[in-house]
Amino acid sequence: MASLCTLYEDDHILLIDKPAGLMVQPDRMQNPSLLQEVKKYLQPDSTGVYAQHLHRLDRAVRGIVLFAKRKEVLKNLSEQFAERRVKKFYKALTATAPATLAGRLEHWHRKEKKKATVYDAPIEYSEKAILDYTITAITKKKFLWDIELHTGKYHQIRAQLAKVGCPIAGDARYGSDVPYQPHAIALEAWRLVFEHPVSTLLMDVRIKSVLGVE
Repeated sequence: MASLCTLYEDDHILLIDKPAGLMVQPDRMQNPSLLQEVKKYLQPDSTGVYAQHLHRLDRAVRGIVLFAKRKEVLKNLSEQFAERRVKKFYKALTATAPATLAGRLEHWHRKEKKKATVYDAPIEYSEKAILDYTITAITKKKFLWDIELHTGKYHQIRAQLAKVGCPIAGDARYGSDVPYQPHAIALEAWRLVFEHPVSTLLMDVRIKSVLGVE
């Protein structure tokens, strides 16, 4: 694969712009993964090097992934995610729009095999899924969403947008018949806000979106 796109690095943390089509962690088939590439980047022979991702993105999604480079900072960062103090922002393209162009989506989420299903009311083993959105650019065929994700569930954004009749472009698994790029869907994790685990400074890391409305 091409060289890693490093957004920020110091002795404690590393932030990478993951390309669509690459998994964050290895699977049973040992397909290429971002974690493997990060370890090679930190130490070419990957012997004894420490790197741990704090969150994951779907294989088909491009965007920011945060890694801890030292075990000593893992607890602090993990707690920030668990306590929902990390702010996660996404952009998405759809071919349809909901009735209101800004608002909140609240559903009950449940993972079912390799797909997520969301419901209007709680069912067994379901958990609350919440996101806020604003549609910021509009043409006759494309709608650009700005999304703040409040609960990071499996395929949450993909399932929630599909639930309101707006599947993400390229996401055939959730009902889209709109083509996008190979091995990718039109969803980006474009901004991540968190507290540095050592300096306690507020980190606001962003990437330039490649989603456009023509």
